[in-house]
Parts: sequence; structure tokens; C-alpha cells
Amino acid sequence: MLNKPNKNEARRKRHQRIRQRLTGTSERPRLCVFRSNKHIYAQIVDDVAGNTLVAASTLDEESTVEKSWGCDAAKSVGALIAKRASAKGISSVVFDRGGYIYHGRVAAVADAAREAGLIF
Repeated sequence: MLNKPNKNEARRKRHQRIRQRLTGTSERPRLCVFRSNKHIYAQIVDDVAGNTLVAASTLDEESTVEKSWGCDAAKSVGALIAKRASAKGISSVVFDRGGYIYHGRVAAVADAAREAGLIF
């Protein structure tokens, strides 16, 4: 019987397949999301130059939620990344869900970023 890859290896394979199609440019950078059990991280990346333009996570001091997991924390990270992106002059991005299902915390980051003004 063949060994199944664990959940994280399967997610990394999905993320590689997604990244074959998605690239961030200087005009439209990539908003990528990573979630762990305790925290959620988001960053806006210019893949052509290889630079991280903006980053936000539940570990930031500006994060206002009491617990660092859950949809409330993800919404605050989405709003924070959109605020920082607009301060840098970024209005339009490509969303990279990182191999995760577009549901729960990942969708909460995306929805909050859209509500705060990012276009994707």
C-alpha cells in the first residue's frame, strides 16, 4: 500500500500548482496567506523583484484581537494588510490562498482586505 503524504506536504504540493499560474508583479503584487494553528500571516510580494512589500500577522503590535486564532484575528490581519498596502500605494493585488481551502480564516483575510479597499 502506498503511503499518503501528510496534510502539510499535500498543501505544499497544491501551493506549488497554484504558484505555477500566479505571479506578482510591481503593478499587481501577490497577496499570500499562511496560517498556523495559533497565528495567521499575510504578505504582499513582488515576485519579479523578489521583494516583500508589506506584511502583517497576528503577532504585530497593531493587531487588536485578544486571541490570535480564529476568524476575528484573520479579519484584523486582512484589514491591517490593506491599510499598510494603501499607505504604500498598492491598490490591486493577486490573491494566493497558499494551498488552503478558500474557507474560514483564509476567506476572512480576503474579505476584510476587500472591505478595507484592496482590489482582487
